[in-house]
Amino acid sequence: MAIFNLGSVNIDRFYTLPRFPGPGETLSATGHKIGLGGKGANQSVAAAKAGAEVYHIGAIGKTDPWVRQRIETYGANCKFLREVDEPTGHAVIYVGPDGENMIVIDPGANVKQDSEFVIQAIDQAKAGDTLLLQNETNLQAPAATFALVKGMRVIYSAAPFSVEAVRGVIPDVSMVVMNAVEASQLCSEMGMSLDQIPVPQVLVTLGAKGAMWRSNETGEIIEVNSPKVTAVDSTGAGDTFVGYVAAGLDFGMPIRTAMEWAVQAAALKVTRPGTADAIPSAADVKAAFGM
Repeated sequence: MAIFNLGSVNIDRFYTLPRFPGPGETLSATGHKIGLGGKGANQSVAAAKAGAEVYHIGAIGKTDPWVRQRIETYGANCKFLREVDEPTGHAVIYVGPDGENMIVIDPGANVKQDSEFVIQAIDQAKAGDTLLLQNETNLQAPAATFALVKGMRVIYSAAPFSVEAVRGVIPDVSMVVMNAVEASQLCSEMGMSLDQIPVPQVLVTLGAKGAMWRSNETGEIIEVNSPKVTAVDSTGAGDTFVGYVAAGLDFGMPIRTAMEWAVQAAALKVTRPGTADAIPSAADVKAAFGM
């Protein structure tokens, strides 16, 4: 099977800080670098590095051909990555000494997706393939609807959180993925508990504690723990997890096995600075944790 990802692509600008600045404060960075990122690109790279067949659907600026080349280097197919006049999306990422981060995003080309192009790309998928979605592009809702009609699995990352975006997509989603903060926001905004969210499966990432999956059809709950590591940079850890879960399910793994594999990949990611460029391969994960 294959994974299709309607996803954002960003140029990430990292600034390593001794601490996060306060309001009105100017603070000197201790380091700076540029890399590949965006929740969509991160998830495509993670799934590809896990060994899945991945097709990235998206848009970048015409002046950044290196971005396409970098994604392809990691194994994702970019034949559905358009080049547009709008600049490539970018993110400014502040990384503290404990690996935590603060991020500001300019969406750029990510919100200039073309409806006809996106539908034509998804139409190349087969029943049983997977569609990944996040909240950093436009057209998530029609993409989800079309994918569901085709018999695809639709995995939706409700981030950056927007209750309006969730409401528009969730009727056609197979699994919604959130971190603990986003899950709390969603429950509060929709006035319901996790088990009442109208989606077959809910997956909540819990950072260093691991992850929790719930079937809202049967009530089954699965919890997995994360390996203990020393974090250097947590940016992209959640996307690494999602990409590995999608790849595991695509390979036919039970959800528990896919989650156990994914928390190992995410744990290894946080020991490395960077986003897409720092996501580990399946061989890296096996060497580190034996899976």
